[in-house]
Amino acid sequence: MANLGLGVNFVTYFNGTMHYDIDEAANLVTNFLGTCYILSIIMACLADAYVGRFRTVVIAAFVECVALALLTIQAHYPKLKPPVCNIFLPTSNCEKVHGGNTVLLLVSIYLLALGNGGVKAAVPSHGADQFEEKDLKEETQMSTFFNWLLLGLALGGSIGLTFFVWVQDNKGFDKGFGLSFIAMFLGVIIFVFGLPWYRIHVAQGSSAITEIIQVYVAAIRNRKLRLPDDPSELHEMPLDSEAALHQEFLPHRDVYRWLDKAAIRSGNTEQSQSPWKLCRVTQVENAKIILAMVPVFLCTIIMTLCLAQLQTFSVQQGGTMDIKLSNSFNMPPASLPIIPVVFLLLLIPIYDQILVPWIRKFTGIPTGITHLQRVGVGLILSALSMTIAGIVEVKRKNVAKHHNMLDATPVLQPLPISVFWLSFQYFVFGIADMFTYVGLLEFFYSQAPQSIKSISSCFLWSSMAFGYYLSTITVKIVNRATKGSTTSGGWLAGNNLNRNHLENFYWLLAILSLINFTVYLFVARKYKYRPQSREVEDKEEFTM
Repeated sequence: MANLGLGVNFVTYFNGTMHYDIDEAANLVTNFLGTCYILSIIMACLADAYVGRFRTVVIAAFVECVALALLTIQAHYPKLKPPVCNIFLPTSNCEKVHGGNTVLLLVSIYLLALGNGGVKAAVPSHGADQFEEKDLKEETQMSTFFNWLLLGLALGGSIGLTFFVWVQDNKGFDKGFGLSFIAMFLGVIIFVFGLPWYRIHVAQGSSAITEIIQVYVAAIRNRKLRLPDDPSELHEMPLDSEAALHQEFLPHRDVYRWLDKAAIRSGNTEQSQSPWKLCRVTQVENAKIILAMVPVFLCTIIMTLCLAQLQTFSVQQGGTMDIKLSNSFNMPPASLPIIPVVFLLLLIPIYDQILVPWIRKFTGIPTGITHLQRVGVGLILSALSMTIAGIVEVKRKNVAKHHNMLDATPVLQPLPISVFWLSFQYFVFGIADMFTYVGLLEFFYSQAPQSIKSISSCFLWSSMAFGYYLSTITVKIVNRATKGSTTSGGWLAGNNLNRNHLENFYWLLAILSLINFTVYLFVARKYKYRPQSREVEDKEEFTM
């Protein structure tokens, strides 16, 4: 509720209020969103190792409240922003935000990114901690939790995309940011009230990422050592030792054997005690699991690249179109994502309560279809969404040409074509969202060892981060490569979409998405799901 409306309407704020050009505003938004997701990795490390997931959520939410307060203050006081000016008028010479006001803007949005990253990193894992993975009933409930987590995000997002965005566009961004602050503050209070009923994750005291890095360092340092023929000769904590109580143990797998060199015992006792020279077999297997998930992770980056365009250029497209719902009410272009959100509100309960149990009868899989199958459905739908986006943009530009409105001023001179034409691309991508992003959360969480659950969730967030950063890079590359094809200096340059070639950009993304999906099919077929861990206590009960 507090953030989704910001994510889609920031481009309007940066362009219309702070007077960045459209491509600059789009890149500023994607950089913000990318940073938001990449910071989730750091916050997840802190949550796993030192702070705990519950505390991480509370601290990050507080930082987010501070950021929203700063944004509200800057949007309210005229001295903290450029003078009012219509940047779309060809004769206007609008002053872009500069000096200390730029610093305040950047500090605010990147504090927001820090807080949002912490919430994203810890909330899904904290929720999944409430279910026992080894219990078949609770494993099914965990899948249901992720579906309903998306439903909760959709409910909150629907309010943010409608009411909050309407307030931002019609009553002022200061009031819109203020509503986001209130929503975030109330959310923290509600979250804290649930403390007596939570299963609290205990911080491990060490960073999971550090332990993964130790495996690679040790494998490199031991690269000249010969691997033993019997994997049981590799180093592992004795099962009957006191330190092994409640520790997770993973069986050795005959994959990525070069990493096994990190567990080779050397003759030097002192050296063998160093975690940078000798690692447990379980630690090595954790590194193998993470390495095996990397190709899946890489195949999902392109989907976020497509999503970034719906949050930036598609919003700007909507500003050139007829946004009237009635004679007295206009629909803000940034509210268009409400269409797939409403559809998700209807589809998620049907999918979770009807389709999954029905499919389960045929597949025997608790979640109906495998996580990787679910991801694949979303990837192909994202390619379809970009194809539709290109077709709709061609229609929009043809309307502009037919009515001699190629140089019409957005918002003030809307084209005679309804903004709801954009709903088709949002609708298809909304379905893709439900399949791919929820599927990835389930996949990463189910495959990651217990000690790195938060980091597993961050595979999704970091995938989205790289997708947003890739969007910034792609926009710049496309503009540079097509500099001579438009008077503005590139397919996406300038503030006049009617004379640019956004449709070509959408189709380029559709082609890249299809290529990416082909690669994903190969990766998914090769992937082997990890074996179940074995606890010391379970082994003792078996031997008895």
